[in-house]
Amino acid sequence: MNNEMKLRFKAISENEAFARMTISAFIASLNPTLEEIADVKTAVSEAVTNAIVHGYEEMEGIIELSAVYKEGQLTIRVCDRGVGISNIDEALQPFYTTAADKERSGMGFSFMEAFMDELKVISKPASGTIVIMKKYLKDKSKTDIDTDIDVSQIRNQRADIK
Repeated sequence: MNNEMKLRFKAISENEAFARMTISAFIASLNPTLEEIADVKTAVSEAVTNAIVHGYEEMEGIIELSAVYKEGQLTIRVCDRGVGISNIDEALQPFYTTAADKERSGMGFSFMEAFMDELKVISKPASGTIVIMKKYLKDKSKTDIDTDIDVSQIRNQRADIK
C-alpha cells in the first residue's frame, strides 16, 4: 500500500505531541512493531522541537510535516521557514546546541540519526530548514495467512474450551 499526507501547524510546543500522534496514525495501517512506532515518533518529535526552539526561536511560525510511504520506504519531511542553520556539519555533532541557556542537550539530530535509517538536513540562514528522514518498513498489513483451514478443527477447539 502506498500512501502520503501533509500537515501544517503552528510552531508551538503543544503541537509537538500532535505531530507525534499524527505520524503514528499515518503508519498504523502498516502494522509496524512497537519499536518502529517509537523510533518514528521520537525522530519526528525531535525534528519538530528543533523547528520550534531553534528554527523559530519560539517566535510565531508554521511547521510543515509530510510523510510518504512507498514500496517499503517511509520518508518524512519536517520544514520550517525560520532562522536556518549556518553550519549543518557542526549542528549534526552530538551535544552541539545553540540554546544551552535553555537546558537543551544538543542531541536532537543524533536521536534522529539513531532512530531512522537515513537523515538529511537542508538549510539556509534566514530561509529555514528541511529535515528529511527515511525509515524502511515492511508493510505487514498484508500477511500470508493459511486460508486452507479445516473448519472441523475450529469446532473441535471450541468444544475443548467448553
